Amino acid sequence: MRINDDLTNPVLLDASAMEWVPSPAAGVDRRMLYREGGEVARATSIVRYAQGSAFPAHVHSGGEEILVLDGTFQDEHGDYPAGSYFRNPPGTHHSPAAADGCVIFVRLWQFRQDDHAQIVRQPGEGELLMPRDGVSAARLLFEDHAERVVLETWTPGAMLTIPNDRGLEFVILSGMVKVQDILLTPQGWGRLPAGQQLTAKAGSECAQVWLKDAPLQHADILPMPA
Repeated sequence: MRINDDLTNPVLLDASAMEWVPSPAAGVDRRMLYREGGEVARATSIVRYAQGSAFPAHVHSGGEEILVLDGTFQDEHGDYPAGSYFRNPPGTHHSPAAADGCVIFVRLWQFRQDDHAQIVRQPGEGELLMPRDGVSAARLLFEDHAERVVLETWTPGAMLTIPNDRGLEFVILSGMVKVQDILLTPQGWGRLPAGQQLTAKAGSECAQVWLKDAPLQHADILPMPA
């Protein structure tokens, strides 16, 4: 399966309007934003866990990056309410579930071969940053030599121009944002190749936006299994 796999093209999706696709686990559905492969895939998705649903225990051979959009995501290591961000590097394992249901944004098989950083940021955690123009608050979630992940709160009506030297990916947590005449609501997702700056306008209320500044595919990305 191949979905939005041409990384040289920009992609903007108001994912909240997309259909849910069932996963192999009962009560767990997906909105597929980017995918290369079958059930084992290099993929970016929005995943919905129904109340009381769970996914079988599994190892993340290619790594997993998660942002909780709604509800509380759970595993044997703890609870992660909306706004939580964590990275499970290659070789980690867990048994995900959601007693009360949740929605998460997840990236699979997109880690570098030397990326072993396991990061958990509960809501409100992470270094406070000096916000750029049009931003009322900014928090650093993760940074190394190849990636920078931040959570920003955009002020109502703000016009933002964000440079993009390496590649840029973003997801809307709350509020509304217009990008290239496309209105993105919560769960809205975008991906821009290097050199294409992000020009956006926040709606009439504050918008919370997750941003990843990194190559859309690392040169030393973990190879997929044959």
